[in-house]
Amino acid sequence: MDKQLLLDCEKRIRPFIHRTPVLKSRLIDAMVNANIFFKCENFQRMGAFKMRGAANAIMQLSDEEKQNGVVTHSSGNFAQALSLAAQNLGVKAYIVMPSSAPKVKKEAVKGYGGMVIECEPNLPAREKASQEIIQKYGATFIHPSNDDNVIIGNATACMELLEDHPDLDIVVTPVGGGGLLAGTALAAHYFGDHCKTIAGEPMSVDDAYRSLKSGKIETNTSTNTIADGLKTQLGDRNFPIIQKYVERIVRVEEAEIVSAMRIIWERLKIVCEPSSAVAFAAVLKNKQEFSGKKIGVIISGGNVDLGQLPF
Repeated sequence: MDKQLLLDCEKRIRPFIHRTPVLKSRLIDAMVNANIFFKCENFQRMGAFKMRGAANAIMQLSDEEKQNGVVTHSSGNFAQALSLAAQNLGVKAYIVMPSSAPKVKKEAVKGYGGMVIECEPNLPAREKASQEIIQKYGATFIHPSNDDNVIIGNATACMELLEDHPDLDIVVTPVGGGGLLAGTALAAHYFGDHCKTIAGEPMSVDDAYRSLKSGKIETNTSTNTIADGLKTQLGDRNFPIIQKYVERIVRVEEAEIVSAMRIIWERLKIVCEPSSAVAFAAVLKNKQEFSGKKIGVIISGGNVDLGQLPF
């Protein structure tokens, strides 16, 4: 994926996304002894960075493909992102969601115009339901994180951040499926000035950390983390990019995620979801490494269940 692809994408999706703000806190800077810039994708349309990749993926389809609609399986932010992007572009969106997904998430998808198809809460059932929709309607499957056009769309968040602050030393993101991390790493490589990319990952679902170590895509046996958006694993499209351009992955404990999330709420006065606090938790955990540096932290989203706050 070359630099021009990212520039073209940024121009293409601009009318359909928000250019999100960058926030700072002197108190947080003092805590880490660094200059930290928070790219607030919690203010993105539908509340997360995933709107970027979803919009770009749909816009890259042919007219015939658009007529037949798009399908994905997701119980989280990508379900909402694809639904809203499709609605904006006049395309039908079929969203396969596990029956166990919270009612509020299903309602959100419907509110954005997505058609919800429920299935058993396991991956084979999700894939089977998606295949049935592809066969029945000719819809195009769009993966939430393992899709070139999604990755390129996700890169635009870091591109905007580097336009505002071109001299960043490091950009930090959370990693789950790898779509945001791969896109960020591409943007830092092409548009940063020797800017490194580092990721934060929950200790209990550390498949990306292990994948970088072993050189092959690893899986998780446990999914026991508050960062529910990071339970997915890397894919064959994003993993090679991560291998090539990501400096390293920092693993953080559950208590460290909650603590980072609380500091963001208290000091930046914004709502962020547990998954997006993982990047800042990685910075707090390794203060010495980040000390004296200019750091971009991508707050990936703010879709949090207010009835389930950890503090």
